[in-house]
Amino acid sequence: MPAPLICIPSTPELPESTDAVVIGGGIVGVCAAYFMARQGMKVALIEKGRIGAEQSSRNWGWCRQQNRDARELPLATKSLDLWEEITADIGEDLGFKRCGLLYLSDNQAEIDGWSKWRDFAKGEGVITHMLSASEATERGESTYKQWLGGVFSPSDGIADPSKAAPLIAKGILKHGGSIHQFCAARGIETQAGKVSGVITEKGVIKTSQVVMAGGAWASSFCHQLGIRFPQSAVRSSALSLMPGAKGIPSALHTSEISITGRSNGGYTLAISGFANVDITPQQLRFASYFIPMFAKRWKALSPGDLQAWQAGHETRKKWALDKPTPMEKNRILDPSPSRKMIELTLARARKMLPELTNIPVQNAWAGYIDSTPDGVPVIDQASNLSGFLIAAGFSGHGFGIGPGAGLLIAQMITGKNTFVENKQYQLSRFNKSSWGKVSEF
Repeated sequence: MPAPLICIPSTPELPESTDAVVIGGGIVGVCAAYFMARQGMKVALIEKGRIGAEQSSRNWGWCRQQNRDARELPLATKSLDLWEEITADIGEDLGFKRCGLLYLSDNQAEIDGWSKWRDFAKGEGVITHMLSASEATERGESTYKQWLGGVFSPSDGIADPSKAAPLIAKGILKHGGSIHQFCAARGIETQAGKVSGVITEKGVIKTSQVVMAGGAWASSFCHQLGIRFPQSAVRSSALSLMPGAKGIPSALHTSEISITGRSNGGYTLAISGFANVDITPQQLRFASYFIPMFAKRWKALSPGDLQAWQAGHETRKKWALDKPTPMEKNRILDPSPSRKMIELTLARARKMLPELTNIPVQNAWAGYIDSTPDGVPVIDQASNLSGFLIAAGFSGHGFGIGPGAGLLIAQMITGKNTFVENKQYQLSRFNKSSWGKVSEF
C-alpha cells in the first residue's frame, strides 16, 4: 500500500491569468505558493496528481537542524519557526512538534563527527547536546542496551507527512490562491525570451512567473526548455507500524534503524541512507556528475530494477505539447518497495526495540528521492528563460526545510530581500567541478 495521505478538493476552474504559477504540489511547491499568496500575489498551484502524493508523504517527517550541511542550515533553522507560524495561520494540525531528535551510537568516529558538528552549530546559534554513555543509555532505555554516546537536539522536531502538504495547500486557498490537482503542466509559453504562460492539459494560464517544483520530474521538464539540470533519483523503501508501542522516542536514529512517531500513534521505520539505484536514461546522462556522491555512499546503495525507466520521470525524450505527456501517463510515482529492504528494516527495528515485536505492519511503500550531485537543492532563476525559477533536487531533505525554501522562493519571486542568499543554491555551480563538495547529511 502507498504511504498514508489525506486528500483535499481542487479549485473548480482554471484561472485565465495569474501573477505566478507553481508547478508541483509537494511540500516545497505548496509552501512557495502559500507564501506568495500570503504576500498578496494571485497564484495557481498545479499538480499532475494529488497534493503531497509523491515523496512529500513518503519521508520520515523529520524537521531537523542537527547534522545539516552548512549550506542548508539557514533553511532548516528558519523552517522550524515557519512550521509553527503556518500552523497558527491556517488553524490546522500539521503534526509538528519540537520533540527533539535523539541520535545513539556505539561508534566513536560517528560520535566525534556529531561533536564536530555541535561545535560548528554553536556559532550558528543551534543548541545540541552531546550525550555521555550513561546519558545516551538512559535516553535510549527502550533499546535495553548500553550505548557509547549520542546527541540530542531539543529544538528539532517532526511533522506529519500524511497531512502537512495538503493542509498547507488549504492555506493557499485561504489567502486567495487556487489549487489544481490532476492538471499536468505540459510546457511553457514564452515571449521575447520571457515566460508568458503555462500550458496545462486543461488549458493555458497566462503568467510571467513560474516555479518548477516538480521533484523527481523537474530535470526532464527543464530539458524541454533547453535547461541542463543534473538530477538523479534513488528509490527508498520504508514502512509504518500500527499504534500500540509504549516508551519509544518520537524520533530516534541509529546506524541500524531510524524510527519516527506518527500522528496516529504508530511509527515509521527506515534505514538511513539505504536505497536502490534504478537505472534511467537521465541517470546515464548525468552519471559523471554523480561519481563523487556515489563514491561517498556506495555502501548504502543497492542495484535496483527497471521501475524508474518505465515510470518516465527521468526521460530524456522531448514531448509534444498537444498530446498527453509522461506526467499524465503516470500521475503519481508509486514504485514498489524493496521486499528485502522492508524485511531487513522490520527485523532490525524489532531486534533493537523489543516493544515493537508484536506490533503489526500498517503500510510499506517506496518513493523516489531526487538528488543533485552535491546533495544540496537548486533554488535559482533559469539563465536562459526570464521568469522561470527552479526549486528541486532537495535530496531527501525537502520535507523538513520546505517552509524555509518556500519563503525564500516567494521572496525571490516578489523581489523582496531574502532571509538567506541563494548563492549556494544556484544551478551554475554544476558548470564547474563539484568534486569533494558532497553534502555530509
